[in-house]
Amino acid sequence: MSGLPQSSHALVTGGGRGIGREIASALVRAGATVTVLGRNRAVLDEAIAAGAAHFAGVADVADQAALSAAIAQAASRQPIDILIANAGSAESAPFGKSDAALFRRMMDVNFMGVVHTVQAALPSMKGRSYGRIVAVASTAGLKGYAYVSAYSAAKHAVVGLVRSLALELANTGVTVNAVCPGFTDTDLVAGSIDNIMKKTGRSREQAIAELARHNPQGRLVTPAEVADAVVWLCGEGASAVTGQAIAVAGGEI
Repeated sequence: MSGLPQSSHALVTGGGRGIGREIASALVRAGATVTVLGRNRAVLDEAIAAGAAHFAGVADVADQAALSAAIAQAASRQPIDILIANAGSAESAPFGKSDAALFRRMMDVNFMGVVHTVQAALPSMKGRSYGRIVAVASTAGLKGYAYVSAYSAAKHAVVGLVRSLALELANTGVTVNAVCPGFTDTDLVAGSIDNIMKKTGRSREQAIAELARHNPQGRLVTPAEVADAVVWLCGEGASAVTGQAIAVAGGEI
C-alpha cells in the first residue's frame, strides 16, 4: 500500500481531541506535517506537546471568516495537501422538541463547517492538481437513529456533498471521501452515555452496552480504527477512490 506523498501538509479541524486528534497523530506518524484547528487553544497546545501535531490555529468552523483566516495562515507556512474536515457536535432531542435553533446549530457545525473548510482550502489544491479531502461524517449520515434527527440530517448532507463534489473534481487530481464511524469511544460518545444514564437510571456499563448493541461486533469503535481508514484514503494508493462514504462500524451498515 502506497503511503503519503513526501512532505505532505495535513490540516485537521477539531484536531485537539477525540477522533480528530487520533487522525492528526496518525498522519504525523505517516510522515505528514500536521496543523490542527479547534476552539480551545490549551487543548490544541497539549496535542502539539504530545507529538500529535506540529502547528495549531484557533477557529470555530461555524465562523466562516475566522476559519478562512486560520486556514490561510496554515497554508502560508506550506500549501495544504490533505484536508480532514472532522469538527462536529451532536445534540439529541425528540423531533417534536427539536426547534429551528437546534437544527441550525447542527447544520452550522456539522455541515456548513465542512463547506467552509473545503471552500477555504480547495482553490489551492485545484491549482496544484493534487489534494485529499476527507470528511468525518457518521453512520448517522447513512441511516437514521431516533432522537437525533437534526444531527442525522446534517451528516446526511455531508455525505451528499462528498458524493457531488467528488464528481465535480474527478479530473482535477483532488479526491473527496467521507468516513462514517459508528459509536466511537470518544468524549462525544461519553456525553451520550451520561445522557442515557441520567434519563434512564442505567449504569455506565448498561449505557455503553446500549450504544454498542448497534455494532454487530458488540463494541464501540476505537478512534485509531477511524484514523487508519482516513490515512489510507489520504495515501497515493487510494488515488482512484473518490466519492465514497466508508463505514467504520463493525458491520452495522
